[in-house]
Amino acid sequence: MRHMQKTAYYHLPGLFEFYELYRIFLPLFREHREYFYDWCDIGSIYGAPPECIWGGGRVSLEDHDAGEVLALLQEYGISARLTFSNSLLREEHLSDRKCNELCALFAENATPENGVIVHSELLLQYLKSHYPELYPVSSTTKVLTDFEALKKEIDRDDFRYVVPDFRLNKAYEKLNTLTESQKDKVEFLCNECCYFGCKDRKECYEAVSRRNLGEEPDFSCTSPGAEEGYRFSKAMKNPGFISVGDIQKIYLPMGFSNYKIEGRGLGSALVLEFLLYYMTKPEYQLQVREEIYLDNMLDLF
Repeated sequence: MRHMQKTAYYHLPGLFEFYELYRIFLPLFREHREYFYDWCDIGSIYGAPPECIWGGGRVSLEDHDAGEVLALLQEYGISARLTFSNSLLREEHLSDRKCNELCALFAENATPENGVIVHSELLLQYLKSHYPELYPVSSTTKVLTDFEALKKEIDRDDFRYVVPDFRLNKAYEKLNTLTESQKDKVEFLCNECCYFGCKDRKECYEAVSRRNLGEEPDFSCTSPGAEEGYRFSKAMKNPGFISVGDIQKIYLPMGFSNYKIEGRGLGSALVLEFLLYYMTKPEYQLQVREEIYLDNMLDLF
């Protein structure tokens, strides 16, 4: 008996940063579903406004009104996630007004449920106690490269999803030992551009955490190619890259449903390329690109 194909749920970047892009893309995705692969959907859109001391992963530069952001996602039935993955939080940071107000807003408007991507155990316990309506996601900033450590994280009841380090993406034999319920919690980071052999990834994320706390970190990335910045063409050559074909032919048949697309620190033009590549049928990619660029050139770019 043939199993029904699972749906791939994409977790997309730029909740606040790329509001204008999603304001145009989401109606297109709903009204012209034939442009897009029928085996995929949007699981969530994640991000954080600038100057959030709980923020981590990337320093956000763009902002948009949180109420409008939430209203847009609720209109389309999409979960919103706050990226609060700062790893260096202390007790005194928990009372931050801006971050608490955002959590209260996201907790109150929870149809569908909204989430928080978190690293700090201190913040996790605080959120569980103060905003139980928000589901926690274990951040990739934990750099879980050891498979047994990943399994322990997955088995914790604290998290609805766990994002492993991208260097475990191709550990197929180990990943296949997970049970169905464990696989449901794994969220793969698909399009990482960082050097596969990087040994400073934790320090790199800690430097971002320090910047969000208003401190000046003593760190600069020395990985090969770091000065070029992000290139999707380079990410595609990364040994950890998960292609649209990999999702269809390997990961979905293995029982994995959740895929994170990075890109909060990039421009909306590049994020659109991700939406085209991962979600849009090749024969409609030009049409989607034209509808977004030509009709909205002044708003977006």
